[in-house]
Amino acid sequence: MHEEYAIEADGLVKQFGETTAVDGVTFAVPRGSVLGLLGPNGAGKTTTVRMMTTLTKPTRGTARVAGYDVVADPAAVRRSMGLTGQSATVDELLTGKENLWLIGSLYGLDRSTIRRIGDELLERFSLTDAAGRVVKTYSGGMRRRLDLAVSLVATPPVLFLDEPTTGLDPRSRVELWDVLRDLVRDGTTLLLTTQYLEEADQLADDIVVIDRGRVIAQGTPLQLKDASGKASLVVTVSRAEDLPAAVERVRSAGLDVHVEEPARRITAPAEGLSDITRIAAIFADSGIDLDDLGLQRPSLDDVFLHLTGHRAEDTSASRSGATEAEEVSA
Repeated sequence: MHEEYAIEADGLVKQFGETTAVDGVTFAVPRGSVLGLLGPNGAGKTTTVRMMTTLTKPTRGTARVAGYDVVADPAAVRRSMGLTGQSATVDELLTGKENLWLIGSLYGLDRSTIRRIGDELLERFSLTDAAGRVVKTYSGGMRRRLDLAVSLVATPPVLFLDEPTTGLDPRSRVELWDVLRDLVRDGTTLLLTTQYLEEADQLADDIVVIDRGRVIAQGTPLQLKDASGKASLVVTVSRAEDLPAAVERVRSAGLDVHVEEPARRITAPAEGLSDITRIAAIFADSGIDLDDLGLQRPSLDDVFLHLTGHRAEDTSASRSGATEAEEVSA
């Protein structure tokens, strides 16, 4: 185990009877970075988080959080981390401020410290104006922000976020992303589980892809995209009547083209930026106006399809059945 890592998992296994929910998961998260744990429902993401946060014991393997072993020293692990689950766990009958006071009291913080930290968190999560309202009047986005604020009362260096934006509208999701980026800039280490490929792409420094309880790929978002296939050159012509001539010019560069006539778009496999430079030179002074000329890398959705044979949102009954239920009840 290395001091530069805030979170480490080594060969984690979790079995429920005859079912293996997590099968030899290994990864490490450098301090002050974000790891995206990516996979469909039932892949083993939540079970992995539950083992890392001492909510369930590993069947085999080891894990450490902030340098503490999750089995040998669970109390120290809990003091060093915060957890935000798939649904908000705040008390709906209390106000936002009262929820923060309650958690601060449970941590044994004195009144002045609770007041200071509570006010800072309410301000940070744009909840100051709603601090005196009972939580049941909050919107979904406000509840998730309060839930995250509560997990930070003890200022933990490590934060686990289990699908934190599930059920949020796009605006609330983007707002929460901004908050998470601020936390990382301040030195917090995040482990984020998500089914949203865009979320992993936006936030994660590194990604671990889990399918059927096993790690099937890991690397930076760019590394995973590059491994799944070549980038594509994209040329979008301004006028439909110029499309045939534009196609011939792209072909003259020795590229195999695919034409989408309604969109006036030409795509071709590309090696990199050098192809853009060549095509730009070909179209210079051609009289053909372009709306767009660029390089399109595979998306994380393409990565997931390449690795698993199905898209991340495709969850069959076998995936969302026994294993997922066991994750929740473990």
